[in-house]
Amino acid sequence: MEFIRSSGIILHPTSLSGPFGIGDLGPSAIHWLDFLVNSELGLWQIQPLGPTGYGNSPYQCFSAFAGNTNLISPILLVEDGLISLEEVENHPHFSNKKVDFNRVTRWKDKILHLAFNNYRKSNPSSLKIDFDSFCQNQAFWLEDYTLFMTIKETHKKVAWDQWPDELRFRNQESLDKFRKKNAKKILFQMFKQFLFFKQWETLHAYAHSKNICIVGDIPLFISFDSADVWKYPELFDLDENRESRVVAGVPPDYFSLTGQLWGNPQYRWSVHKQTNYQWWLQRFQKTLEMVDIVRLDHFRGFSGYWEVKAGMPTAREGRWVKGPGAAFFEAIEKSLGKLPVIAEDLGLISADVIEILNRFDFPSMRVLQFAFSTDANNPFLPHNYPINCVAYTGTHDNAPSKGWFQDLSHKEMDFCRQYLKSDAKHIAWDLIRGIWTSAAVFAFAPIQDFLELGNKARMNFPGTLGDNWTWRIHPNALTDKLAIRIKEINQLYGRSNLSGPKPPPLPIIDYEES
Repeated sequence: MEFIRSSGIILHPTSLSGPFGIGDLGPSAIHWLDFLVNSELGLWQIQPLGPTGYGNSPYQCFSAFAGNTNLISPILLVEDGLISLEEVENHPHFSNKKVDFNRVTRWKDKILHLAFNNYRKSNPSSLKIDFDSFCQNQAFWLEDYTLFMTIKETHKKVAWDQWPDELRFRNQESLDKFRKKNAKKILFQMFKQFLFFKQWETLHAYAHSKNICIVGDIPLFISFDSADVWKYPELFDLDENRESRVVAGVPPDYFSLTGQLWGNPQYRWSVHKQTNYQWWLQRFQKTLEMVDIVRLDHFRGFSGYWEVKAGMPTAREGRWVKGPGAAFFEAIEKSLGKLPVIAEDLGLISADVIEILNRFDFPSMRVLQFAFSTDANNPFLPHNYPINCVAYTGTHDNAPSKGWFQDLSHKEMDFCRQYLKSDAKHIAWDLIRGIWTSAAVFAFAPIQDFLELGNKARMNFPGTLGDNWTWRIHPNALTDKLAIRIKEINQLYGRSNLSGPKPPPLPIIDYEES
């Protein structure tokens, strides 16, 4: 697809409002898309939609292919006749400010069990045909993922490297025996995935009908405790006991004297190359069924990545290792054509990274919050932006701009105010205006910046555990007044979705044929 000057908002679906403790894919998501339309915004950026594990991070999922079933809308289940309105209305009292993931998961699983049992009792023919076709069509990941989750559920949810050896090492006889004994539980996991993708595809189609493109993420690294690593240990740098030999992270820098130790397993890129990157190709295909544009997180890792010996306390003692480079993208584009990719190229960027960006014409990222520590030559200042870049006030990993500004040094504050011609009373909007006026093809801001919220509304603080990923938007936040204000700057700076990028045709996913 052609990238045409446009703008958007970052908001993960879990942050949507609603009575059920977490944002979902039902009425609140439709209301959100309608708000984008009224604001003449053409882009909605989200984080990965996979099932989250410890810490609830969408960047640490149990699968690179599955969906987060906590996002299933109970209201849409009522409309499908799978549960009653009374069963939905009898829900616990949930906070409308933050997600309590444990409470939400317990209640959602209860509701989804009801829906599953009612489905098996009534056995509606149209839904059964769709469900059976979904299972056949998605078997390449669905069968192992649902087996993985069922084993996990029956073993107190511990990581797969703590399972009995016959399951951990995938002894075929033991797996077949487990499947037979737990067939209903595995089917329930499949049914939940069916419901998630059914609802997401409906929402995605609605976005397209409103001329809205969805921007999603592919994280470079995946969680060790995932169906992918368990199923394909040969694709990852594991030892004979299937434990990580080396893990992912970044070296010490200005922000951290010890670096960041992420702990994700590293890839055996030579093995991926031998398969012509088949797993990655499937990953891209699946993601591009769900979203229109992909932001490749930690893009520089395709050129070279920082690996740390497993068990080290920090990322300080690591080394740079050459990544797959341009050959990787050549293989993917040979199968899929030109990729609608945004490269997250923040951090230490070397010449070989820039060479890949230029060769494949991937737009890179600019974050305005990073711009005020030096002088007018800072590449994150809007007057230095090329057209082929994507501008952000901040991302999900940054503080909301109002809180960010309050934490600046006096020198940085003065530079920021002077550059933006701002009295700092509405600093978040001044930052928004700063990137909206730039040459960047796309401009984004988190919804927190449009709402002028402070640090309490922060979505994620990298390298920490605790209150991350829990923030939710207030039910009354998306006002007509706010939509008009956003519409005005979109029209003023030529970013209206009336002239922006047209969503590509949705992939035809025929669940009635295998």
